[in-house]
Amino acid sequence: MRTRVLADRGAERELLAAHGLVGGMDEVGRGSLAGPVTVGLVVVSASTPDHLPEGLADSKQLSPRRRQALVEPCRAWATDHAVCHASAAEIDELGIMGALRLAGRRALSEVASRGHLPGALILDGPVDWLAPHGPGGPGAPGGQGPPAAGPTTSAAPLVRTQVGADAGCAVVAAASVLAKVERDALMAALPDPGYGWASNKGYASAAHVQALARLGADEQHRRSWRLPGLTGG
Repeated sequence: MRTRVLADRGAERELLAAHGLVGGMDEVGRGSLAGPVTVGLVVVSASTPDHLPEGLADSKQLSPRRRQALVEPCRAWATDHAVCHASAAEIDELGIMGALRLAGRRALSEVASRGHLPGALILDGPVDWLAPHGPGGPGAPGGQGPPAAGPTTSAAPLVRTQVGADAGCAVVAAASVLAKVERDALMAALPDPGYGWASNKGYASAAHVQALARLGADEQHRRSWRLPGLTGG
């Protein structure tokens, strides 16, 4: 049984020494066949309590019930937070990296509108997909394309990429929980002609692939992707 890694505040404390507000950002839905890609953002300050929401960890390590139970404690703990999306159509237009950038900028714009734009941002993973000219492009992962259009902020935060930040960094773990819970709820609430959104959340389960072969793709699918189950997919 894999040991759960609990998050701590080491990385954000280091950045808070030089910045009044620090954000943590994580995404969910990058590898899904359907639905939006979703970005969670949590902002903390020097006055954010050291006592973390109990059991805070990477959302992937938590049961759905435990993730849901952490939502309100994470919101209460944070200085500010936002969860924003880029739709399947926007993924088809901009590519997955461009869509991530768009959703991330929407989240930054939302907290900035409340006076909480972070001076520094911890981004889970090895790649700064938030950068204006970062990787992006049409189709499934990879490729080059134009920067994502959409809401922008008056100043861009310093971005620190960190592999495993969703597990080891409290502010990113909190963002991962908020993003995962909101996207799962969104997928479960979609009209469903038989794809099984409530159970697979748009990912390539066996039942979802079989439904694609039977029903074809609908407006929630990323049509620029090579969708399994379709002729030539």
